[in-house]
Amino acid sequence: MSGGQQVQLALTLALARRPQLLVLDEPMAMLDPVARHDFMATVMTPVADDGVSVVLSSHVLAELERVADYLVVLSHGSVQVVGEVDDLLAHHRVLTGPASELEPCSRQWNVVHASRGASQAHLLVRGNGTSDPMPSGWEVHSVTLEELALAYLREPDATAGPGPALGRDAELSVVRN
Repeated sequence: MSGGQQVQLALTLALARRPQLLVLDEPMAMLDPVARHDFMATVMTPVADDGVSVVLSSHVLAELERVADYLVVLSHGSVQVVGEVDDLLAHHRVLTGPASELEPCSRQWNVVHASRGASQAHLLVRGNGTSDPMPSGWEVHSVTLEELALAYLREPDATAGPGPALGRDAELSVVRN
């Protein structure tokens, strides 16, 4: 059997026992994009139909964004980011603006990660939601789950939730219920 067939068979056997909780560690690592899509559809069916909760550990961030309810980013065994995905995304933004204004903007915002070119800077910032005033001359964009996780993983001292941030060798875990 192919790697994808082995993963599908293992999932089918696990779901046949009608678990209340399904724990999956990197189940999509060997799967091609079509098999990943089919796998996630198979996982989501008992979630929707039977209320099965799933803990899914994965480095494939883009695949998880459409199904994740709760996010835990672990770095060296410690929690770096934790919270409901909708809340985390609502409280983070990407700001793009003039590199010359990076320092004043950094003082105004809780910057998780900054990247800077010769004329333009990009900041991933944490705020308190839509009530935060936007700096003049800066464009504001919503953040994706992948951007959020990568920004925190690039900044070992940044946290969103309890626990210290301890580095870049991290793993993303998602709970769905």
